[in-house]
Formats: sequence, structure tokens, C-alpha cells
Amino acid sequence: MKFIPAGTFAMGSERHQPEERFTHVVRMEGFWIDRHEVTNAQFKKFVEATDYVTVAERPIDPKTHPDWPKEMLVPGSVAFVPPKGARGEDGRWWQYIAGANWRQPRGPGSSIAGKENHPVVNVAYDDALAYAKWLGRSLPTEGQWEFAARGDREGEDDWSSAFDSEGKPIANTWQGIFPVLNTKDDGYLETAPVGCFAPNGYGLYDMIGNVWEWTSDWYVSGHAKAAATNPKGPEFVSLRIAPGQTPSRVIKGGSHLCSMNYCSRFRPAARQPQENDLAATHVGFRTVHSKSNP
Repeated sequence: MKFIPAGTFAMGSERHQPEERFTHVVRMEGFWIDRHEVTNAQFKKFVEATDYVTVAERPIDPKTHPDWPKEMLVPGSVAFVPPKGARGEDGRWWQYIAGANWRQPRGPGSSIAGKENHPVVNVAYDDALAYAKWLGRSLPTEGQWEFAARGDREGEDDWSSAFDSEGKPIANTWQGIFPVLNTKDDGYLETAPVGCFAPNGYGLYDMIGNVWEWTSDWYVSGHAKAAATNPKGPEFVSLRIAPGQTPSRVIKGGSHLCSMNYCSRFRPAARQPQENDLAATHVGFRTVHSKSNP
């Protein structure tokens, strides 16, 4: 882990997506954060030590998901499947794959063999939280995550974390035209081993790209304008959730599927919602520790 010293920064962005507004001053106390995403090897140790069963491996109660089609009421996870032609609808890019989980990221027959040092994926929020608690840690708040991702750079809210001044990739994102052409200029079609790109100013790897990362904040679109100290996001009771709808958490950092023509959320301020109990092949996590020693 790396220690992030206390400091103040302007959280959010006024220049890009509406859900990133409003920019507001945030004061953060110092904290420890993992240098890289939790890997398959690390998560495997947790599962072997605790016999933990992930959300994607558990039976699904149709009463808790009345709007889900029958094909999604079996253990599984969501995966990106490139369309076969140059035209495609968004719904066809994402498929719920029965039997997909952290051990078999793309369903039965797939494997993480040889990818022990890649970020673990297909973990839902509760899975990430269980791992963090096993180590006596927690998941980062959105404020902690964004503060750390900025790497002690003032005013950073651009694409410089993903591309250098000549436009060459310095993080694992999608180069080319999403979803039909990935030129792999960064060397990877899907996830990359953790730590194979240069770290940011705090010595943290893959804060941008590779996989989206869970935070502990409940998701609402946008930020409050008021200054805050160690913000923890909105209270659950303040969320507006329709009957049968699953609440979402904030995920940060973009992934290997973010491109300039689609998503383009490979910036520290970028944020998206992810259903609390839905695992996916492009979502992982890292942990934090707020005490003086991790």
C-alpha cells in the first residue's frame, strides 16, 4: 500500500459529463491505498482461507429481481462481447453469461490460468467489501479514490492520465473505434497485468484504465456544491429507487473498454453507476486503510 498524505483538492468536473458536476472543495485526511488493483492471486488466497462464495456464484432470488429475464436468474456475470459487424446495438455488446465468475471470467471453459497477476473481475460490491474486511480494511470512498487518482497534480481533469503529450497510450484503454476495432496500441485487448504502466505521482498503478473500480459511495448523478471534509457520499435513504430497481455504487477510473468515441471516462473525475449486486468482466477494486499503519 501507499500512504496518501492529507490535502485539499477540487473534486468533480465542470467540463465533461453532467454527472461529474459540481466542482467543490474537498479536504481529505491521510490514508493508505493499494498500489494496484486486487489481483486474481490475492483474491484466490481470500477465497481459499474463508470458503467465500461470490455473488456471481450464488443462486438468484427472482423476488429480489422481478424485472430480470429468466436467462439472468441463474448464477453468472456480465461480459462485453464484440459485435460481429460494424453496426450493433448497445444491448448486444453486453451479455449476461451463465456460469461466468471470477474463476471463469467469460463463462464455463474460460480460466484465469496465466492471469494470476491480472486484476480480479466479476466481483460484485459485497465481494469486494468482504475481501477488504478480511484484511481489516475498507473500500475507498469516491473522495479518497479521486484524490489518490489525481496523483498530487493540481487541476487535472483531462486525458493526460491515459495518453501522453503525443497521444500515445500510457494506460490500458481502448484504441481504435469502439466496439468494432481495437488496435491494441497499448499492447492489450482485455485486462493487463497490474503495474505494467507507469505509476501516477503518488506511486499508484492503473488508477486510470484496466478495470473500473468499486467505491463505497452510493451513486447519485452529480455532486453537492458545498465544500466537504472526508465526504462519504449520500445516505441510502436519500436515494430515489423505483420498485424492483437495484441501487448502485460509484465506480471510478474507466477500463480497457473506454475509448475516445465511447465512454471516454478515463479521467480522475469521471464516474459511473454500477448495480450493487451485478458483477462484470471490466469491474474490479482496490482497498484502503485509514489508520496510521496498514
